[in-house]
Amino acid sequence: MGRIGDGDIHAAFVEFRAKESDKCLSAQCIYCHSVRAKNTSRQRAHLLECPAYLNAMKEHNPDNPILHEAVNGSPAQHTPAKTPKKRDLDTMINGFQGTTSSAPHSFPIPKPNLERDFQMSVQLNPKISVGPGIWGQRNWVSFISGHWNGRWGKGTVVPGGQDSQLIAPDLSTHLDANCLLQTHDHPPAFVAVKMDGWRVGPREVLEKLEDPTQIDEVDPKTYSFRVYIHMETGDARYLHLNTGMWIGSGVRRVIYDAYRVI
Repeated sequence: MGRIGDGDIHAAFVEFRAKESDKCLSAQCIYCHSVRAKNTSRQRAHLLECPAYLNAMKEHNPDNPILHEAVNGSPAQHTPAKTPKKRDLDTMINGFQGTTSSAPHSFPIPKPNLERDFQMSVQLNPKISVGPGIWGQRNWVSFISGHWNGRWGKGTVVPGGQDSQLIAPDLSTHLDANCLLQTHDHPPAFVAVKMDGWRVGPREVLEKLEDPTQIDEVDPKTYSFRVYIHMETGDARYLHLNTGMWIGSGVRRVIYDAYRVI
C-alpha cells in the first residue's frame, strides 16, 4: 500500500513522455509547471516545497496530508475524508498560478474570446415525425436551400441537409444537423458543416415555437438556441476552417449567427 497522501501527489501532476525514445515518464506539477521524473518520493519532496501548491491547499483543502507534513514535519494521521468545500473556478486558477511561485513559466491561462464570423439562413421542409423513442420524440427535418455570408466568404446552402431533432418531455429540443455550404468562388469550394446543440426555454414559449401561427410573435430573447459548429473541407483556399471552433446563436425561423472562438 502507498503512503498517506500518495493520491494527492498523483493528482497534482500530469504525466507525459518528453521524447518518444524515453523509456520513463516525466511528471509536470499543475500548480507551478515544474517537471520532475515520475517518482512518487521526488514528487512528494517537490510539493512539500512548492509555494503555489501549498497556498492552494491552505485555501481549498486545509486537511491535505501534504500540507500537514509541510507545516508540522510529519504526515497527517489517517482520518475519514471530509466533504470538500465548493471550489470557485477563478479562485482555483489563481491558487494554481501562485504569485510566490518560482517557476519560470507560470503564465496565466488565456481566456477565449468570441468574434462574429458568419451568418447562415436556411429554408426547411415540413418536419417528419419519426415517433417517440426512449429519449423523447424524434423528428426529421430536411433543408430545402439557404444562403450564408461572413468574414471569409459567401455562398449558398446546398439542398439536402438534415436535422435530426430530439424533443424531451419538457419540450427542450436537441439538434443534430448536417449541411453543405457552397462558396461563390470560381470554381466553388464545398464546406461540410455539423451543428450540435439545444433549444431550451419556458414551456409556454417552446409551445409557441411549434405553432406556425405564433412563431413570429416569439421574442428570441425568451428562449436559448445555441449550437456548437464544426466545419470541414479539402479545398486549399479554406483549410483554416478545419481547425476552427464556432458557437452559434439561432432563432426558430432558422437563422444562425456564428461566433468564432479565438
